Amino acid sequence: MSESTIAVISDTHLPRGRRRLPDECVARLQAADTIIHAGDLVTRAVLEELRGLGTVAAIHGNADDEEVRALLPDRIEVAVEDVLVGVVHNAGPAKNRLERLRKHFPHAHAVIFGHSHIPLLELDPVSGLQIFNPGSPTDKRRQPQHTMGWAEVRDGEISFEIINLG
Repeated sequence: MSESTIAVISDTHLPRGRRRLPDECVARLQAADTIIHAGDLVTRAVLEELRGLGTVAAIHGNADDEEVRALLPDRIEVAVEDVLVGVVHNAGPAKNRLERLRKHFPHAHAVIFGHSHIPLLELDPVSGLQIFNPGSPTDKRRQPQHTMGWAEVRDGEISFEIINLG
């Protein structure tokens, strides 16, 4: 039985004032086999900080500076065990989102996205595609709590969980 864990974050928007990644978030990032960041890191220093915590797969978002945009693509596919995960920052409006993401990532088992800062886990009952937004560990905007995601890949299946960070 093969098993891998993925810590999922997006929209960290760092640095900004005294804002930093919460301790629980950092602990989960360090514990994961893979870290996925779905854009809006803002600076290369944040990317390097994450790389110091573990293996990172990341894309750029709309708020990232020019250096981050030059370093990172706007979308990727990440293979974890036998599971293919698409990653994009802005998945667009809620209407037809599942269909749109399936078109962009036709072979993916799941798609991770950010941009809205709103945690979401949705399953397409027809195709089985899961779409996941971890929210933000540092910029909750109108959400009640800071959040991140945790995923487990086991025997060719992926499951997601939204982690409330307070």
